[in-house]
Amino acid sequence: MVGDYVEVKIEANACTIMECQKRQNEIFRFIVRERKKKVTASNVDCLLIVMAASKPEYKEGLVDRYLLRSQQWNVPAIVIFNKMDEAADDFDIQFATERLKKIAPCFEISAKNPDYKKRFLGNGLNELKEYLKGKTALFLGQSGVGKSRLITCLSDGKAELLSNDLAKVGKGAHTTTWAEIIDCHHFELIDSPGVRSMAIEDMDIESLNSYFPDIFPYISQCQFSNCLHESNSKGCAFTTLDPGNVENQYLLSRLNSLKRFREELELTPSWQKKY
Repeated sequence: MVGDYVEVKIEANACTIMECQKRQNEIFRFIVRERKKKVTASNVDCLLIVMAASKPEYKEGLVDRYLLRSQQWNVPAIVIFNKMDEAADDFDIQFATERLKKIAPCFEISAKNPDYKKRFLGNGLNELKEYLKGKTALFLGQSGVGKSRLITCLSDGKAELLSNDLAKVGKGAHTTTWAEIIDCHHFELIDSPGVRSMAIEDMDIESLNSYFPDIFPYISQCQFSNCLHESNSKGCAFTTLDPGNVENQYLLSRLNSLKRFREELELTPSWQKKY
């Protein structure tokens, strides 16, 4: 698997894998219809959630989906706001970053224009490169967010594929995906199409609350463990929050994502998730 550390035996021009070392972690999802676990990468130090400040349109719900997987995989995430030099007029980076400050650091850059000077955050391109030093990071992001330019930018134009054929995963002509690791000299980036699907039907609904560590302290204060956090929910800790307070707006925004994910998970019976 991409990211695995292996011991090899070299004879003439041939290499034989003798042993695969124990994995630090795995990037995976459960294939509900096949009832099995599918691993697409391993030994990942962090996730790079790449979003565009212009096109494609920024979607905070999608960021929360990526962060949900980050918690499930137990791999820390960072959020990169790319294309900041052409940010849409209605893009509020301050709100977007403040609602994530307790769960993921954020960076503002322009891969197309590396000379872009950070204007809103304390973290820009140089800070991002420093953060990634010595790490293996996995890309997550929609098509069109500028991933290819970002790879070139982060590597100062020196990015190299470690192999043209590191891994081929999948069955049949229509489901084949490629995973590759890119050497950026001071760090490594993994691009794996196998984790681009953000459906969450395979996740355990019982663990959902724990995947929101930034709002869990409030969840734990609710009178009932099965609280639905609605306006008429008896003993709900969130009903005591003033929605006019900007700090509370960040919490309530994240709560809305949790509630949407719960509704989505309830559509798939638990017995179908067994593998």
